[in-house]
Amino acid sequence: MSAYYGGLVVFVSRGGGDEAVRRSVSPKTARAKILRSHARLFHMLLASRIETKRANALTEDVTLKQFLIASLIAGAMALPVAAADYTIIAPANPGGGWDQTARSMQTALQQEKISGNVQVQNVPGAGGTIGLAQFASQSAGNPNALLVGGYVMVGAILTNKSPVSLSEVEPIARLTGEYEAIVVPAESPLKTMGDLVEALKKDPGSVSWAGGSAGGTDHIAVGLIAKAAGVDPTKINYIAFSGGGEALAAILGNQVTAGISGYGEFESQVKSGTLRLLAVSSAEKIAGVDAPTLKESNLDVVVQNWRMVAAAPGLSAEQKAAVTADVEKMVKSASWQETLKTKGWQDTYLSGDAFKEQLAKDVSATETILKDIGLVQ
Repeated sequence: MSAYYGGLVVFVSRGGGDEAVRRSVSPKTARAKILRSHARLFHMLLASRIETKRANALTEDVTLKQFLIASLIAGAMALPVAAADYTIIAPANPGGGWDQTARSMQTALQQEKISGNVQVQNVPGAGGTIGLAQFASQSAGNPNALLVGGYVMVGAILTNKSPVSLSEVEPIARLTGEYEAIVVPAESPLKTMGDLVEALKKDPGSVSWAGGSAGGTDHIAVGLIAKAAGVDPTKINYIAFSGGGEALAAILGNQVTAGISGYGEFESQVKSGTLRLLAVSSAEKIAGVDAPTLKESNLDVVVQNWRMVAAAPGLSAEQKAAVTADVEKMVKSASWQETLKTKGWQDTYLSGDAFKEQLAKDVSATETILKDIGLVQ
């Protein structure tokens, strides 16, 4: 401790019980020591404040960076996932049922903002098997590629002995079902289905039929009509066209006796009076369609042409699920439902394993039918 005595600062120490004087210094020297001590203390305090500010600034900087990163992540998570762009292969010429299906899908997917840009590409020929083969080989692993097909393709694969089958793509869903319609030009002397059957019985070769590809739904239906009428199915004069537009032109041009296809392909001409509708292939009358069924015309025949959409082979489970989800949204949309109504298509939507099982049954049954009518050995 220190004490001040008459101009001297005396430093003493406490030892034993008495205070012993250690040494005495002048006031000037003492003040210098005190000032140096205060200076050291000031610098220590100042350094401590600076370090504290640096630490706080660093903490604030880290906190700000963390906030910005978190904000960016949250913003990214809040952004909608970009809709997929699709290219839909229609394996027939423009105007046919597959082309109409593909373009109706294009409209619904875009109008309902289910997808981004949607393109339709026509790859016609051989009952859809050319388009099928191209799709299977060139689109493998592409989640943005779709193929429209249907019952026609099942038969065409068999009759054309195609090296590629529907097992080599990824069936997503059955979309629609459409019954066959039998028509003649408005100027035709054939007024009823009975008249057409009588002409068929007299001379099967003289009755020419315009329809879709060989072995397809139209061809099968004509063979079944002949068989039901007691006519040898191998004697029918069936002319296959790769697109509905070509077949329609042949019918309107009186180049054939009759035409057969889905009702939607003839609807506008029937309503305008340029074609006469003789019968439809449904089990019961179709609402809004003024025509008897084949059964009502004494022909025990019911044929439904269904259409489907398939994805490319080689997709992951997540990619297949995403495509299926888009298709499900599409078929539930107002745009698609309006299309079904205006085109007279039946909603026969079926997806997943249930559709794959049904497809396998249809392939087996079609092979049997084609053998019965002489189209497949």
